[in-house]
Amino acid sequence: MSSMKKLSLSTLVGTLVLAAVCSAPALAADKAVLVTAIVEHPALDAVRDGVKDELKDEGFEAGKNLKWEYQSAQGNTGTAAQIARKFVGDKPDAIVAIATPSAQALVSATKTIPVVYSGVTDPVAAQLVKDWKPSGTNVTGVSDLLELEKQVDLIKRVVPSVKRVGMVYNPGEANSAVVVKAMKELLGKSGITLVEAAAPRTVDVGSAAKSLIGKIDLMYTTTDNVVVSTFESLAKVCNDARIPLLASDTGSVKRGAVAALGVNFYDLGRQTGKIVARILKGEKPGDIPSSTSKNLELYINTSAAQKQGVTLSPEFLKSATKVIN
Repeated sequence: MSSMKKLSLSTLVGTLVLAAVCSAPALAADKAVLVTAIVEHPALDAVRDGVKDELKDEGFEAGKNLKWEYQSAQGNTGTAAQIARKFVGDKPDAIVAIATPSAQALVSATKTIPVVYSGVTDPVAAQLVKDWKPSGTNVTGVSDLLELEKQVDLIKRVVPSVKRVGMVYNPGEANSAVVVKAMKELLGKSGITLVEAAAPRTVDVGSAAKSLIGKIDLMYTTTDNVVVSTFESLAKVCNDARIPLLASDTGSVKRGAVAALGVNFYDLGRQTGKIVARILKGEKPGDIPSSTSKNLELYINTSAAQKQGVTLSPEFLKSATKVIN
């Protein structure tokens, strides 16, 4: 073979290789999803894991064809704002904000980068979106909003004679304040009084719970991030006082609640991940309406019931999605 033919063949091969590279699918650095949560606890961690797993199933795998980064604000709203500014500066394809404070920080930090919230109880009250319709902005997401009538029914099923229900919550969390107000009205219609105790920090939860002892027949908790972060301290107070403790987060049942009727937070994360994938594939967040999860699960902890002096009916136990002994 002549040197000219060798050169031509070499040039042809090089051209084909270059064409193959140019037409190859986009790789890792082409898509980036940054994730932040106000704090780390089982429910919010499950949302994060659900998002990551769903993205993988949708064809976006961390470390292969997706840049993935997660940061927790460790319960500090100031840190949440710092993370929001950093993430916006990184200019990713989408940012996932888990829980209300983190979502509020991100929505304040950018009007252009897609923000997908998750684990937010009331996105309208939190001023993330104007309503549940497509926002027309850079924001969409999935709420963990519960039908509170079903929560009241749960309370009555566990303690039919209940007259006073206690709630420990962080008044600084918009999602918690909304639930407390609504629960007070709903319980009042059934002749039940709601007794509140504020806990702005995790260190306040135990003392706030103790302040309610002697004033309540049952303790109920919402998905308040301060309370859920230190749920064991609340459970200890209820165990010592033999006061039934109910939750709206199923992950709190194995941590000491008698029962919880709530969304599956891992499934909530999967639902959120589908939205993120749609955005990565070209859809605009403002064209995607905010949504909720209708898949409620009932978890029951029989050992917690015994510690807290509750007798659960066989019918109630049979209705559970999962029973923990």
